Amino acid sequence: MLFNNKAARPATSERAFRVSPDRPKSLIQHCPAYVPTPLADMPSLALELGARRVWVKDETARMGLGSFKALGGVFAVARILCDLASTDDPCAPKAKTHAAGLTFITATAGNHGLSVATGARIFGAQSVIVLDASVSEDFADRIRAAGGTVERVAGSYEDAVVRAQELAEGKGGILLADGSWEGYIGPPALVMEGYTVLADECRARFAELGDWPTHVLLQAGVGGLAGAVAAHIRMYWSVQPHITVVEPEAADCLMRSARAERLVHAEGPVSNMGRLDCKDASLIAFDSLRFDANAFVTVSDGDAEAAVALFARHGIRTTPSGAAGLAALVAMPLPADATCMVVASEGRAEDIGTLTSTQAEAVST
Repeated sequence: MLFNNKAARPATSERAFRVSPDRPKSLIQHCPAYVPTPLADMPSLALELGARRVWVKDETARMGLGSFKALGGVFAVARILCDLASTDDPCAPKAKTHAAGLTFITATAGNHGLSVATGARIFGAQSVIVLDASVSEDFADRIRAAGGTVERVAGSYEDAVVRAQELAEGKGGILLADGSWEGYIGPPALVMEGYTVLADECRARFAELGDWPTHVLLQAGVGGLAGAVAAHIRMYWSVQPHITVVEPEAADCLMRSARAERLVHAEGPVSNMGRLDCKDASLIAFDSLRFDANAFVTVSDGDAEAAVALFARHGIRTTPSGAAGLAALVAMPLPADATCMVVASEGRAEDIGTLTSTQAEAVST
């Protein structure tokens, strides 16, 4: 399904999150696990799809956590500690004093919780990560290995979000969700600010090449990645592409909201694109994407599985969530001179390590 967004425009107005990558870049460059992820030029894939060029931003091994989410939760934890301690150094003694008494709490479909747990551990805080029934026990074990305490709910991701709010209120913890809603803006705005590092890595590479994409496809759950990258593109890229937001057919909350020009809940079955299977969009992501995105499309579970196999034939191992952008690109009619960028947003669990204790110690000292 396709919705062409007539409200789209190269927006330059203020957003509810910082579009500049300066703050997260200044922090993350001190992390021994940080290197820019590859922006791979894939001529054989381009030939297969009938495009002039296809670039893949490969997040499958990002910082040992295997997802772009590593850029968001860790930065948000660090920035919150800095703000509480009135310092720009999350490893300063007064920041560590604050961290020792704090618990960060979030609901997650997997990767965001892993990033929050890792950030809390690195900077000396605690974390509680709420998982719904669809998240595998293997992923729960990865969160535990990263230092997080896991709590399960029997229902959906939306039920996990409610439970995380209850826990934060009851324990006096800090709710660090990656989605936002009326009255809850600050922490998810920090998460999105972290994601702008990915967009800036792409900008720097395209500027170096002197070649820019005509089409950018960004998969979305609540919309944090898509919103952050699209906003950065509109504000900082010297050549402006057509931006398409990609969602599962079963969780098209952003498309529905764009049509209605207000937040709309999506109804649908559980999708195999687990990290994108969110029925409610983030308020601040939607408020940005409603102007920054040119189009919203949906892909089926079968489309996503086929895209996983297509990626694998070209040397990238990812999941249905990670391949959603490619699934949409396969179905998109393209001019022969099209240059396209998609994001392989996560690796497969069996291929991913974790930020080692040595790396974590190097960050925190």
